[in-house]
Amino acid sequence: MTLLAVGINYNTAPVAIRERLSFPAESLELSLKTLWNSHKINGAAILSTCNRTEFYYQTDDCCPDILIDWIAETKAISPREFTPYLYSHTDSQSIRHMFRVACGLDSMVLGEPQILGQMKTAYQAAYEAGTLGKHLGKLFHHTFSAAKKVRTDTAIGSSPVSVAFAAVQLAQQIFNSLSEQTALLIGAGETIELTARHLYQNNIGRIIIANRTYDKAHALASQFNGYAIDLSELTTHLAEADIVISSTASQLPILGKGRVESAIKKRKHKPMFMVDLAVPRDIESEVAQLQDVYLYTVDDLQNTIDQNMDSRRKAAEQAEEIIDTQVEHFLSWMRSQGAQSVIKDYRLQAHITRDQSLEKALSQLNNGRDAEEVLNLLAHTLTNKLIHTPSAQIRDAGENERHDLIAAAREIFKLP
Repeated sequence: MTLLAVGINYNTAPVAIRERLSFPAESLELSLKTLWNSHKINGAAILSTCNRTEFYYQTDDCCPDILIDWIAETKAISPREFTPYLYSHTDSQSIRHMFRVACGLDSMVLGEPQILGQMKTAYQAAYEAGTLGKHLGKLFHHTFSAAKKVRTDTAIGSSPVSVAFAAVQLAQQIFNSLSEQTALLIGAGETIELTARHLYQNNIGRIIIANRTYDKAHALASQFNGYAIDLSELTTHLAEADIVISSTASQLPILGKGRVESAIKKRKHKPMFMVDLAVPRDIESEVAQLQDVYLYTVDDLQNTIDQNMDSRRKAAEQAEEIIDTQVEHFLSWMRSQGAQSVIKDYRLQAHITRDQSLEKALSQLNNGRDAEEVLNLLAHTLTNKLIHTPSAQIRDAGENERHDLIAAAREIFKLP
């Protein structure tokens, strides 16, 4: 039985290929069942994200051709179009790969935590489809445990490595709690969306999103229970903001010193935290001269991010050591499964011997034989039957100079 991990990711395949090999959540269960029913696969799960599509499966055939043919048929794509981008891992390397993916060590952003949730989604889909199998199900659980240990024992996820995350973390340090603060976000692009998400997850009191295109602002604000305004309304609402984070593509500053100074007066000099994530800048540099305004640029945050990336790289080295240990633990479990059938058969044989001896003893008791005599005879007969076959095998091993079997017998039976 072979465990395989086969897939493509942001390093190996362009987005055009990743799009064609993606599996939407609504079709995942059907795809898994089709893969399970159509081929010699004993366990299967699919992880599909914007950055990767990976297939984790168990089969008697270590060649990935079965999977490649299924992908080609399912996605109506020629194998030669996607096989150059595939990577494949077997057994211990597939286990290590799953652990590294779940820990964020194989992610575009080192140590990012979202991938673990996506792995859990892949597991749940396979569980509900009934395609996991014993070994793959156990591997997923061990993967989650390994990821938790890495998160607990290292600092891989403790330092922000995106400007949006760094900006929100800095806001938390200044305000302690964000639940009573109002955030004004200027722009509606990816950076502002990520910033809004981080603020929302950290229980921001209120979000206002300003954009040149009102519909875009409204669409984004509605995701986070926010309030949308047109960019022309910025002056009216600026004084409401405790936190201002801006990221637009404007070639000219959107907020000047005079406009911010007026807002500070309306706020009765209540402090305002401002972050300019745009290049060119959205907020005039002179704003930093104002009292009660704390202005940070993308360069200020980048220094923090660079330091945090160094911290994550060091943590990643620790994480690799943890993964080495966890891989060995899982391999030990797999090796033990090979002995399970022997243990089962041996126990069954012992139970049959016990039942036969007990039946004979009960018959003797029913016929009036002395109970103590019957018990002694039962113990003697049962002992002889249990040790007869091992004793004969050890004797034969001695006659044939099988010293390895004799040594193994001493170890198995714990003989001095």
